[in-house]
Amino acid sequence: MTRAGRILLTALQGLLAACFLAPLLVMVVSAFKADELRLLADLGGVGAFLPRGGLSLRNFERVLTASRFPRALANSLFTASATVALGLLVNSMLGYALARFRFPGRDLLLAALVALVIIPFEAVAVPLLLLVNALPWFGGARGWLNSYHVQILPFAASAFSAYLYRQAFLAVPRELEEAAFLDGAGRWRTYWSIALPLVRPTTATVAVLQFLARWGDLLWPVMAVRTEDRATLPLAMQTFFGQYPRAWGEVMAFATLTALPTLLLFLLCQRWFVRSAVSSGIKG
Repeated sequence: MTRAGRILLTALQGLLAACFLAPLLVMVVSAFKADELRLLADLGGVGAFLPRGGLSLRNFERVLTASRFPRALANSLFTASATVALGLLVNSMLGYALARFRFPGRDLLLAALVALVIIPFEAVAVPLLLLVNALPWFGGARGWLNSYHVQILPFAASAFSAYLYRQAFLAVPRELEEAAFLDGAGRWRTYWSIALPLVRPTTATVAVLQFLARWGDLLWPVMAVRTEDRATLPLAMQTFFGQYPRAWGEVMAFATLTALPTLLLFLLCQRWFVRSAVSSGIKG
């Protein structure tokens, strides 16, 4: 590539980065502006990016003390973490079975898995709602609506995650597993102690993707949750945003606090996530 081409490419990368970072910068800066009139005046121009005026933590204090943020944060952390933990086990086992076992219908199952990847959740949301509303639960109860497990169990299995695991397990040398078999290891021990640790980048990628999907989901909580005690952060933020008089500084503080756990998770898993994204060809 010529020098002019590299400069043009760098400029385009900088422009794209600025497009993604600008809304985040406005959100964080606005969250610290205690003067609501100054904040509204700045939103119309370059002042939205500048930390000027009376900066304080008052908006964050209001969100933490006068809203349902703490309860919604606990609900989001619990449902997202449980979904990721259960999803890692289920999807890795399915991916390993598709990569290593030979059984009738395996190719058909794989084709169905790939087909499910392209079906948007919005297309199956209503049938899924009717299904979970008729399912039994422990103690003779019927219907899963307005519960924690309705926000966890339907989303543990993921076609995309299982497919990622299958591709990762195919890249694991069979000789390693055959050596484990010769040493007396069973199929479960081989999967758990040999194969799964070797696909750690894929595990990090699946964890981040599933966590982000559950963390930012609004459609399903709107449909399946009835009370504020079970509401996650997107649903609580929608309720908070709809209150009048609307304080934009507090709304920005709510959004900033909501984004912090996802940024922390990405920073922790960044190395493995980038490695897996490069090896599997994930884009966007």
